[in-house]
Amino acid sequence: MPVKHESEYLHNLLKELLRLPAETEWVEFKHNADIEKVGEYISALANSAALLGKENAYLVYGINNKDHQVIGTSFKPSVQKHKQQEIKSWLLQKITPKIHFHFYEFTVGEDQLPVVIVEVQPTSHQPVQFDGVEFIRVGSYKKKLKENPEMERRLWQTFDKTPFERQLAAEKFSSEEVLNLLDYPAYFNLTGRPLPENRNGILEALTADHMLQEVHGNRWHITNLGAILFARKLQDFQHLSRKAVRIILYKDNSRFETVREIEENKGYAVGFKGLIDYLNALLPANEEIGQAFRKEVTMYPELAIRELVANAIIHQDFSITGTSPMIEIFASRMEITNPGLPLVKTDRFLDSPPQSRNEALASFMRRINICEERGSGIDKVVSQTELFQLPAPVFETSEKHTRAILFGHKAFSEMDKQERTHACYLHCCLRYVIREKMNNSSVRKRFCIEEKNQAQASRVIKHTVDVGLIRPYDTDAGTRSMHYVPYWA
Repeated sequence: MPVKHESEYLHNLLKELLRLPAETEWVEFKHNADIEKVGEYISALANSAALLGKENAYLVYGINNKDHQVIGTSFKPSVQKHKQQEIKSWLLQKITPKIHFHFYEFTVGEDQLPVVIVEVQPTSHQPVQFDGVEFIRVGSYKKKLKENPEMERRLWQTFDKTPFERQLAAEKFSSEEVLNLLDYPAYFNLTGRPLPENRNGILEALTADHMLQEVHGNRWHITNLGAILFARKLQDFQHLSRKAVRIILYKDNSRFETVREIEENKGYAVGFKGLIDYLNALLPANEEIGQAFRKEVTMYPELAIRELVANAIIHQDFSITGTSPMIEIFASRMEITNPGLPLVKTDRFLDSPPQSRNEALASFMRRINICEERGSGIDKVVSQTELFQLPAPVFETSEKHTRAILFGHKAFSEMDKQERTHACYLHCCLRYVIREKMNNSSVRKRFCIEEKNQAQASRVIKHTVDVGLIRPYDTDAGTRSMHYVPYWA
């Protein structure tokens, strides 16, 4: 993070806080610090700030609580230790979930009286605990959250109202610092708008698109939406640094030997094209021999890769920390994994209307043509794998992740019964959503089966019916006119 020009901001902030008629749920004044209590106050203030919709809460040392006069403090968090540890380090071990809080130390007035402001970020997904206990502010008092069930209920309701994209990635930066952090020329290029001639025009456009929030003192907040899409480096934003897309290339079909591993450090919008280009360069190609020439054909269709990578980015659960979208390339398959479980069942990916937990992110990615305008794009993925004569893609979940798997080419004779059945089911789903019939002829075309071997297609259809994935549209239809629909149709 760039260093903020703090002095003027801190003095102005202190003046504003001291004008308050009394302590509030989001501001606490103290003379000196009881280190064991600091964490309790951080918990209470983080929870109260979330409940009240405040951008930050503040714990201020060096103030007389009765008349709000600056009296100075002996608290020096930058040099003091507690239980042989740095104070912030000790607090971070005790606070769950990890939230951002910062100690600002400065002096006030002619007497240079020391003051400490602890700036506390509101929690966003769950109540903050200190040493296993959740606290809340009731008026100017610190209480245990469990002793106030109505406030606890309201706090949980609050978490559902603030989407990830509107939460803050960085706070109170100057306009210069903001424009150093965000790749604003890419924003105007991708949205097809001319670059404004002055800084104010740039900031106004980014604010109108919810990439920034303007605050007092000519300062700006960068929202998660702005950072995750247009960060020059995601590592500049502490809680987003682990959300960079990882690419891992393995030597064979196991994870035993890694050939290469990289992270795409740019924001998703600005880095997407480079990410796809890099993937295509890594992927093996098959040689296709035509009547007059040879040409290299990529192992997987680029359109399918684009859609699956975009889906992994858009539909991830940002509340799951320490993990990010990941693309793993093996000798004969490719796995694309994102944090979070899907909002629809995996066997209904192709037909269900898309549901995203990150609507603003999804909307912007559609707007700049990175993902599908309508639908989930899975119909294109299935269509492309059929066109390339690949096994059907597999969609699966683990405890906290969703994974899409693309497979290299296999002839019909090389597929096992499960692979043939799964491909038949997705083929049926695709035909249904494009309002065409699945029958023996379409299945033969899907698997590149010659007409004289139509019995092979019939056996695949029969087994897919037997396991309950598809059903005849009309059981009374004759053999030649028989067609099939998915079980859910």
